[in-house]
Amino acid sequence: MTILCTGSVAFDYLMSFPGYFKDHILPDRLESISLSFLVESMIRQRGGNAPNIAYTLALLGGRPSVMATVGEDFGEYRAWLESRGVDTSNIREVRGTYTASFFANTDRANNQICSFFPGAMAFAAQLSLHDLPDRPELVVISPNDPGAMCQLVRECHALNIPYLYDPSQQVVRLSPDDIREGVTGADSLFVNEYEFELVQKHTGMTPDQIIEQVGYLVVTLGAKGAAIYAEGHCYEVPAATPRAILDPTGVGDAFRAGFIRGRQLGLPWETCGKMGSLAAAYCLETRGPQEHSFTLAEFVGRYRQQFGDDGRVDVLLENSLSPG
Repeated sequence: MTILCTGSVAFDYLMSFPGYFKDHILPDRLESISLSFLVESMIRQRGGNAPNIAYTLALLGGRPSVMATVGEDFGEYRAWLESRGVDTSNIREVRGTYTASFFANTDRANNQICSFFPGAMAFAAQLSLHDLPDRPELVVISPNDPGAMCQLVRECHALNIPYLYDPSQQVVRLSPDDIREGVTGADSLFVNEYEFELVQKHTGMTPDQIIEQVGYLVVTLGAKGAAIYAEGHCYEVPAATPRAILDPTGVGDAFRAGFIRGRQLGLPWETCGKMGSLAAAYCLETRGPQEHSFTLAEFVGRYRQQFGDDGRVDVLLENSLSPG
C-alpha cells in the first residue's frame, strides 16, 4: 500500500541575511514598507512540500509516491527522487513551463521572508485520483494550487480514501468554505500554532469543533514540540534536540513524514510524535529540505538517546528486514 504525497514541487532558493529583519521594519510605516536585504549567501535546493515529505518517508523505509505537475527543467530532480526510493510515475511534466520556485530569506533569528512562484504547479488540478492505477492507503494534501487542493479533498471524499489535510501556507489563499470542507472528514489535520489560529479565524470553528471533525489533530509548536489531539486525549510531545540549527526550511515536512511513518507502522501517538520531532531535527541540522540523511539504525539509535528506549521504534528495523 502506498502513501501518495500531493502538493508543490519546487526549487528552493535559500538566502541568508546577516542581521535581523526586526531591526529594519518600522511598525508605524507598514502601509508604505519598502525594503531590500543584501544577503550573504544563496543556494538552490530541491524542495516542495510533496517531495520533501516523500523524501523523509523513504529514508524511514516507506515507499511513497508523489503526484504533482512540474516543468521541463525537472529531469535531474526526478532522477534524484527515484534514486532515493520515491516513486515519480505520477508526476506529470508540463511542456513550455518551469517548475515552481520558492525564495526564502532567513535572518539570524531564523525568521523568514518568502516568495513563491507557482510555475507548473498552476496545472495541478489537471491531475486526478481517479486516474491512478492503484488506490493509495493515504493521500497527503499539502500546499498546492488551491483548486487542486479542493479537488483532491472532494475526490478523497468520493472515493472514501483517508487523507491528511495540511493547508499550511495556503490558508491565506483558500476560502473559509474550502478550509471547512478540507477539515471535515479528514483523517488528520496538521498545522503549526499560528496556522491553527488562522484556521479558526477563517472558518469560525472552535478548537473543539475542529477536533470533532477530524480523526486526529497535530499542532506543531516549534521548540516546544507538538500537541496531538486524538481519541479524546491531548498528547504533548517534546521537540528533539538538534545538534546544530542551520536552516528551518522543510522542517515541518520532515516532521509530517516521521509522524506518518509511525502511524503507518501502527505505533502509539507519542511515538509517532517523537519520530516526527527527530526527523525534523535532522532536517534542521542541514541547509535545505532534502539534504539530511540517516540509516534506520542511526535513526533508532538517536531516538533511544533522545527519548529513551521504549522498544517501539525497533519496528523500523524489523520492517526493513521484511520481504517486499
